[in-house]
This record gives sequence, structure tokens and C-alpha cells, in this order.
Amino acid sequence: MASGSALIFDEEMSDYKLLWTDPVCEIEVPERLTVSYEALKARGVAERCKQVPVRLATEQEILLAHSEEYLEAVKQTPKMSVEELKAFSKQYNDVYFHQNIYHCATMAVGATLQLVDSVMKREVRNGMALVRPPGHHSQRSAFELVDLSRVLIVDWDVHHGQGVQYCFEEDPSVLYFSWHRYEHRKFWPNLPESDYTSVGKDKGSGLNVNLPWNKVGMTNSDYLAAFFHVLLPVAYEFDPELVLVSAGFDSAIGDPEGEMCALPETFAHLTQLLMPLAAGKMCVVLEGGYNLTSLAQSVCQTVQSLLGDPAPQLSGLTGPCESALESIQNVRSSLPLPAVLSLILPLAYEFNPGLVLGVVGDSGAKTHLAPVWGHLTSLLQGLAEGRTLTLLQVRLIYFIKPFQNMHLLAVTVSALSGAPVPPLGPLGAHRPEDVQMMEKERQRLQKRWSSVQEGWGLLRCTGTTVIPQFTKIFYGAYN
Repeated sequence: MASGSALIFDEEMSDYKLLWTDPVCEIEVPERLTVSYEALKARGVAERCKQVPVRLATEQEILLAHSEEYLEAVKQTPKMSVEELKAFSKQYNDVYFHQNIYHCATMAVGATLQLVDSVMKREVRNGMALVRPPGHHSQRSAFELVDLSRVLIVDWDVHHGQGVQYCFEEDPSVLYFSWHRYEHRKFWPNLPESDYTSVGKDKGSGLNVNLPWNKVGMTNSDYLAAFFHVLLPVAYEFDPELVLVSAGFDSAIGDPEGEMCALPETFAHLTQLLMPLAAGKMCVVLEGGYNLTSLAQSVCQTVQSLLGDPAPQLSGLTGPCESALESIQNVRSSLPLPAVLSLILPLAYEFNPGLVLGVVGDSGAKTHLAPVWGHLTSLLQGLAEGRTLTLLQVRLIYFIKPFQNMHLLAVTVSALSGAPVPPLGPLGAHRPEDVQMMEKERQRLQKRWSSVQEGWGLLRCTGTTVIPQFTKIFYGAYN
């Protein structure tokens, strides 16, 4: 079984910068890479990772994503003067060229491919590539992924990755999720296809999920709600074999581009919530992020989650704001999304427990439910800084079908230790009556927990979430 996390970085990718005045591009600076890596070193995180060397992408690999004409044009940039580079840059939208840009770009592509190779060859379980320039705006005409039938791409950059969308919008093997600042098409790239109505084409219909933010200031609660109510349900239904993350931290607090309010710690939780998918095979690639302090902290939180460190506890989660809720509802209305995770996780995160106690009853002891319980255990470890207790009834384990119950025990212990859990397989859509039942239960429990917290503070003080009844609801979602 693969273990460990890869970290890919080469300071050579910092060897280019803007050579003229351009307010749009001046925030993309070499220090973005160096401060991120230095922060990982200062926290002792870098030394815990497997350092994977960078390689250059071949021309054949680059041509999978770009035309020969474009490749040949960019190959001429090392010979250009500053004025020629400036004129060449004007042919493209919000991009700048430098004499070293071609070399750095081939390193960035090669580093990304190297990370994917390391994960798929089981040399590591997951990893992060610190690369520059960012690539989710890059466009092309044709592309194929080899040997994988289902790949999930999660793009949490504050800009829409229109290049990735154009690449895969007709591809049934790729599920692409992007949230992005949109403001009703007033924010770059100002495209109608960045809206929630763009859901993919032909065989890829339903596999392109855009969640547009129509105001700035989105918080931890808004980001988590997007995962709980949109991304995780459709991702579990898709059942990916590999998860790729376009990790743009311009969606974090303090960034001049995003103007959002999500703390760096939130990205630890987002990373952890994705880790049960694809048996833990996840590749995170740096995209945007222009506030150097927020960027470095967010990178550290992400890599620490990849390593299996408990995510810091989040407080003050009050549910999504009205604008975020409207965007989420719009997406849900345009796609046949299940409601598999929209009961347990929102309630648990809002309650913010100091301890999670899971109880397996009679229904949870069935053999086919072991992977379900394993995934639920993994997802809940993002709460309470990983303080999780699971109780399995002794009578069930030792006296009723001991073999199948030992399997349940093994899966649970594996999930608690941070190991990958068995895949669930593609999930089907839910019956409307099941969705209505879960929504009523959510409202009932939310009201009950709120009154207890406000009246006594008992559950808040003890910090305990008891979830025996949730086993049946989670199971019911997979019928």
C-alpha cells in the first residue's frame, strides 16, 4: 500500500518576472513559490515529505494540450527583446512572457506529470507540486487521459479555470468542479460559460460543475457548504480513480484578487474531505495566491492535511450566506445531485464538537456497510482536531457472524489511522422521499442542538457529537 506525501519544488521556476508595468499581471511574482517552500521548511513539514525531483515536460506531452503553432511561437521567446515580449503578450488575455517563461512552463508541466506518475505508481499516496506559472487557464483542442476512466478535478482558485473546462467539457471520464468569483459576469474572465448553466456537452453533460460566487467576502461556512451540498455528493456518485486539485489560494483571506474571507485553516478541511475519495490518490498543484502571508499559510495547511495531520478546529460556522446559498441552490437545480452528505457534515461542522463519538448499531454491522462506515469515519475526522472515538458493540463482533464483523472492525481501524478506505463504487440518484426525509431530520436536529447550546451549553462544553442514528441515514443514502 502506498504511503507518504510527495513535495515537488524547484527554485528555477521562480526565474522569471514581469519586465514592464502592467497592473493586471504585477501580482504574479517569483516570491510566491519561495515563501511557500520556506514556510514548509520552517514548520518542519517539507522534511516530512518525499522530495520528488522536477523534470521537463517533453514536446509530445505539451502538444497534448497545445497546438504546434503555439508551441513554436513560445519557443521563440528566449530570443525576444523586452519590447518584442511585450508585443507578444498583448496577443493573449492577461498573460505576460519572459525570456525564461518557456523553460519554467515546461518545468511546471513536468512537475505536475511527475507528481501524477508518483501517485499512480504507488510510490506515494498523495502530494503537492509547487509550480509556476499556473496553468488552469491554458487552453487546447484535444486531450486524453490514459489508463483512467474517472478523474475528478477540483478547482478552488478564485478564477474560473476556463481552460480546463474547455479541455474536458465533452469528456465523460472527467468530472470538473470549479468555484470562482463571478459577480454576474463582472469578474475576469467574464465568460457566460463560467456560470452554473454550463454543465458539459454531449457525453460530458452533467460532469462540468460551476459554482459562481456573485459577491466577495465568502467565508469558511460558504466554502464548506459548497463541498457538503455540491462537490462531495457528486464526487461520491462519480467515484473517481484519481483526484486532482487546482489549488489556487487567491480564494483565501487577504488576497487582493479574490477579496474572500476564508481562513487558511479551511483548506486543511477541504483537503481532508477529499482524501477518502479515490483510495486517497490525490495530486494538489499550486495555482493562484497573491497575498504572500495567506498563501504560505494555506500551502502549509494543505500539505499538513496530506500528511495526515489533524485539521485545526474551525469556529463560528453559521451556515452559508444568502448569496452563497442562492449559488448552491442554482447548481443543485441544474444537476441531478444526490443528498448523500448534506445531513451529517453540515450539522456536525456547525456544532463544532470537541470530540466525535461514533456508534455502530445492528444496521451498521452488515458486511456491505463496512466501506460506508469507513468513509463516514474518515470524513468526520476533520472535526474536533481528529479526536474521534468509535464504539462497536461487543456482542455483534464476537457472537454474530464474527468474520464479517472483524471486517467492519478492520475497515474502521484503518480509517481512524488515516489509511485509504475501500471505494464505495458509483452511487445512484436518491428517491425524492429520501431527500425530503433527510431534510426534515436535518431541520429537527439543527433546532434541537441550537436550543441545547443556547440554553445550557452542555453539548458545547462537553464537545461531544453522538451519532448512532446517523448510521441508518448514511446507509439509506446508498440504497
